[in-house]
Amino acid sequence: MAIINAPRGTRDILPSESWKWAYIINMASQTMKDFGFSEVHLPIFEHTELFSRGVGETTDIVEKEMYTFNDRGGRSITLRPEATAGVVRATLENNLCVQGASAKLWSWGPMFRHERPQKGRYRQFYQIDAECLGIAGAGADVEIISLTIELFRRLGLKNLEVVINSVGCEKCRPVYRQKLIEYFEGHKDELCETCLTRLDRNPLRILDCKNESCGHVADNAPDIYDSLCDECREHFAEVRKGLERLGFSYRLNKRLVRGLDYYTKTAYEILSGDLGSQNAVAGGGRYDNLASSIGGPKVPGVGFACGVDRVMIVMEEQGCSFGKMPAVDVYVAALGDDSRGAVQVLTYELRKNNIAAECDTSGKSFKAQMKAVGSCKFACIIGTDEIANHSVSVKNLQDGLQETIAYDDVTEYIKSRV
Repeated sequence: MAIINAPRGTRDILPSESWKWAYIINMASQTMKDFGFSEVHLPIFEHTELFSRGVGETTDIVEKEMYTFNDRGGRSITLRPEATAGVVRATLENNLCVQGASAKLWSWGPMFRHERPQKGRYRQFYQIDAECLGIAGAGADVEIISLTIELFRRLGLKNLEVVINSVGCEKCRPVYRQKLIEYFEGHKDELCETCLTRLDRNPLRILDCKNESCGHVADNAPDIYDSLCDECREHFAEVRKGLERLGFSYRLNKRLVRGLDYYTKTAYEILSGDLGSQNAVAGGGRYDNLASSIGGPKVPGVGFACGVDRVMIVMEEQGCSFGKMPAVDVYVAALGDDSRGAVQVLTYELRKNNIAAECDTSGKSFKAQMKAVGSCKFACIIGTDEIANHSVSVKNLQDGLQETIAYDDVTEYIKSRV
């Protein structure tokens, strides 16, 4: 019988790699704390309507990529394809932004999209997500972008580019939408089939198409800046001023609309020069209408998400540090079967004192135990003589020096040297 393998587009994160993930998440946690964001944990599945109404029925995510099924009660359930809609839902459901209050929340965990697996892109993937809710001013946009940049700075990433755009709002976007329809109508023979279906339903999505022919057409499409209302124009100007005030360079890209319908005003991405064509390591923007689209009051919001898989790939290719790989500091070895109980007690005492310790539990010979010390710094050896003298033989595995230490002093002896 053949072994059952993991589903296509998923992967196992093994010990040789998981410690790097822990480093990234720990760095994110500290950065979020420094920026005043609180951690939340949300369900990995939601009612399908949350995404169809929130993310947008004409997006690729909703039309093609969601893992949707009926539960035993006949309700349509979807594994979350992104985190923002869930964070907004939780904010509304738990009244986190009532009476003018704001909320700064972050989370991380698995997301699910059925798309073609490729480097750094899986059907179960992991994202770090941060959302600032209840603040409409451009200062929140600048803070979110600066949070993204600071996280990557702390992780040691280089060769990154900040790209920003404004996608307008419900007041000025219809004007721009009509301009795009008129322009693309004259180039229908150059558009792919997908973009032809977008022409009437959501022409802004044509700007985001990765098809080469569509890209050439979109490069010459009208830009949104001439169509922005005064509010959006002023908001975007304030975002740019804020980034410049903090010393951040950026590039304007009129084709940047992101892949989700809930964005309003600011949209941005952080691009890496080390990922080829799929080069976005983070992206986000403002979404002032998302809360109302899922049945709540109008609560302004702005946020970002970054893929842990992609961030790790860039860090590895750029030679960034992940800190030290966790290792066992002490191996406690039994010199004879009579000392195995004492070995287990000492191992537990060391662990209680936050010293990484290991011992054999399978009955290996002393010689086999000493072969298993690996990269440990010390070996603690207990035999009949040590038990009789209430002592432990401690061998420094780096310089070969071996000392006899009183049993009661071993923990402090090791702690002062690891």
